[in-house]
Amino acid sequence: MIYLQLFWVYLKIGLLGFGGGYAMLSMIQFEVVEKHGWMTLSEFADVVALSQMTPGPISINCATYVGYQVGGIFGSLLASMAIVLPSLVLLYFVLRFLFKNKDNFIVKTTLKNLKPFIAGLIFAAALLMMNSANFPDVGLGENNISIIICAATFICVFFFKVNPMLLIAIAGVTGIIFF
Repeated sequence: MIYLQLFWVYLKIGLLGFGGGYAMLSMIQFEVVEKHGWMTLSEFADVVALSQMTPGPISINCATYVGYQVGGIFGSLLASMAIVLPSLVLLYFVLRFLFKNKDNFIVKTTLKNLKPFIAGLIFAAALLMMNSANFPDVGLGENNISIIICAATFICVFFFKVNPMLLIAIAGVTGIIFF
């Protein structure tokens, strides 16, 4: 019975939760702490902290941790699957529609016109990442290693098509050496 409840709770959250993972946290907290009492508020705060520290979307990480605490490994798999299921189903139908209508003038034009918008969003995200937390050594009298790493990585990827995973490893080793 607990597995069915767990699946239903996270399916609802995945279906009704809009605005990203942080927007879903209040829904998750209501279901997990207040409605079902699967954990205390303090335990939930720890889960949120762990979910922020681990790679991946916070809502999926949170579902995995809560699912594990409530139902073990199967519970974590079930909760994680339930929260992404609505998005996967929607994505399936959207892609199916796009592939079926890929030669349609309106679809082609819409997708073509979305490219600059998406590029703008990526550029805006890059600009938001250019702050003192990510570039702590920038300025006159500083070594500016983080700027050098950023510029070298851009040049290697953009002009020389170097594998980004290799560059991440090199940047990590460089950061360990200099910081």
